[in-house]
Amino acid sequence: MAIKKTTIILFITSLFLSSLLPSCRSFGSGKDEGQEPENEMEFAYLQEGGKGPELWGKIHPDWGICENGALQSPIDISNDSVEIVRGLEYLKMKYKPTVAAVKNRGHDIMLKWKGDAGSINIDGTEYSLKQCHWHAPAEHTFNGTRPALELHMVHQTSDGKTAVVGVTYKLGKPNKFLKKIIPHITEVGAEEKDIGIVEPSDLKVGTNRYYRYLGSLTVPPCTEGVIWTVIKQVKTVSKGQVKALHDAVHDDAKPNARPTQALKGRTVKLYTP
Repeated sequence: MAIKKTTIILFITSLFLSSLLPSCRSFGSGKDEGQEPENEMEFAYLQEGGKGPELWGKIHPDWGICENGALQSPIDISNDSVEIVRGLEYLKMKYKPTVAAVKNRGHDIMLKWKGDAGSINIDGTEYSLKQCHWHAPAEHTFNGTRPALELHMVHQTSDGKTAVVGVTYKLGKPNKFLKKIIPHITEVGAEEKDIGIVEPSDLKVGTNRYYRYLGSLTVPPCTEGVIWTVIKQVKTVSKGQVKALHDAVHDDAKPNARPTQALKGRTVKLYTP
């Protein structure tokens, strides 16, 4: 009988542990998506409902760094915090066209490359391009001024280190890349929708002048150690394109920009030829 009781206890225990796995994974982070949460309902951008940015650090134990971290993003890039340097190199981007898919993550719209889309080289390390997504309005500000939109191109190494290239946009002429993507945005749901081959270079990032600093993801779990490269040139996007991105996401993600975080002694480097 003792053997049977032990077997039954072990069986029940294994079932209990198995039942916990899905909920653990809901807080997990897929490397392909830049270590961001899979369940977009766990946080919000509006303070109402107790899930806004000021409370991210209290929502889940693994998100405490959102509240007490020392290298949080985004930041205000002001003249007082910028150090002009000549030692940084031109951005070494080697992108290539590959199959991509669009996904509505609730808090943003993501374009995910499903094959080898190339990489960016930073200080001799290759970071592979994984995905890009948009924040409206922009998350980074410049001397307190916030552009209308910001694109984040998320890159990762094989061991999970992250580098993000940020491109900001002001209202003006329509953006050619978004003009191709927006028709798919209106059709896509939570499931990924393949949209064929997408050329990352069509984003026309530009590499002449950029800011560089060490920060974090701008959504939970707010992981630090992210190398940020923010392009100095502000490009243009139409009001209708920004509205299309807003209309696609959940109501509590309109807008979907995290407030700027304290520098805490960090220096922002500006590369200029």
